[in-house]
Amino acid sequence: MKLLRTVSILGLVAFPLLGYAQVAVKNLRMWRAPDHTRLVFDLSRPITHRLFSLSDPHRIVIDMENAVLRSELPKVDAKQDAILRGVRSGRPDGKTLRIVLDLHKEVRPKTFVLKPNKRYGHRLVIDLYPKAKRRPKLIPKPPHKTHGTLIVAVDAGHGGDDFGAVGHRGTVEKEAVLKIARYLKGYINAEPGMRAVMIRNGDYYISLYKRTTKARRHHADLFVSIHADYFPKRGVRGASVYALSQRGATSSQAKILADKENAADLFGGVRLSDKDDDLARLLLDLAMTQTISDSLEFGNDMLRTLKRSGPIHLPNVEQAGFAVLKTPDMPSILVETAFISNPKDEKRLRSATEQRHIAHSIFRGIKRYAVKGKIKKIMVAKKPKKKIKKRVGKKGKQRQHIVKRGDTLSEIAVQYGITLKALRKANGITGHIVRIGKRLRIPAGRKGG
Repeated sequence: MKLLRTVSILGLVAFPLLGYAQVAVKNLRMWRAPDHTRLVFDLSRPITHRLFSLSDPHRIVIDMENAVLRSELPKVDAKQDAILRGVRSGRPDGKTLRIVLDLHKEVRPKTFVLKPNKRYGHRLVIDLYPKAKRRPKLIPKPPHKTHGTLIVAVDAGHGGDDFGAVGHRGTVEKEAVLKIARYLKGYINAEPGMRAVMIRNGDYYISLYKRTTKARRHHADLFVSIHADYFPKRGVRGASVYALSQRGATSSQAKILADKENAADLFGGVRLSDKDDDLARLLLDLAMTQTISDSLEFGNDMLRTLKRSGPIHLPNVEQAGFAVLKTPDMPSILVETAFISNPKDEKRLRSATEQRHIAHSIFRGIKRYAVKGKIKKIMVAKKPKKKIKKRVGKKGKQRQHIVKRGDTLSEIAVQYGITLKALRKANGITGHIVRIGKRLRIPAGRKGG
């Protein structure tokens, strides 16, 4: 048995007055995601814990100070879980509760604590990632498409610890929207020239930022996030469509909804420090303005098809600061399919027939926008990979450049021997974006141009 050198001690210090009271570990919940396994311990109050790794065989040990286990640990299906073989508990001394995670292979553990929210109390979260698997880059470069397939990112909202809204009959949003998303995937994949990418295809949580990252990694052309709304007044019903806004919400209801959806990471178990860092970098994108315009057009087409298939709550596409819609290079919308708080809408969300009907309506909205042929790619400015020879036009003729995939403003300026400032001024460009197919005027250079 080999004790690894790295030992992490993480946790919260309990309040002095409660220092000698035992912490109740109420239960353990587990979720299997495609890239990791998550364990969540529900606690009666903050806890101090110590985590370390052992090998021969591989296992993770969590020592919880002054804690007691109040329920049986769940059994692990070792054949279904590629990381975890089993979970057991013990007491190395009178005050310490020890939890041992038996593993199939070496892992990279990530542990943190979460404060109470409206649904849960104090929690200790442990994520187990395969050791050899590298974490994706912050904003991975999408691969070039070599075919004409329209790729649609289908995002079923919530998942895992984040249940979303719950209806009066017990209908859970995360389950209903996943079923709709799977039906939508079927309709998309059955259509020639279209392919669906499921952002979440099981009961596990994906952070808001990672949802958009996955869509970009698969080079999606469109992003559709599927949800079910909730309102205290049970009479409110119908579908709504939302797009991103960087200038504030278009209505108070849109702002309330955006705040609720953006808080999903707090339920799903994302450290605020990670979330703030991810979103801060994501907001540095330079192509958002045009994408929002395209998203609004996409949303209007979606709303027109939804109006033909069922009740509508809001007659226009509303806008707010939805974190999950902050994709810099694809039109993105959020569809609230129905109000899970309304008895009639909840009945629709529980019915497989109605779930298929809703999914097909969303599919028709996607087709309505796609047939216009307006799906465009926006290339964010980047450093040129190689030096390019300068091109000089003939005297007396206005030089032009038609933007191709991979072009950037800085690269084009170098190509024609002019300054980036002069290129922007000649074309009335104030930012750093350049659209494929745009015809740029090339001003005279300093020499020979």
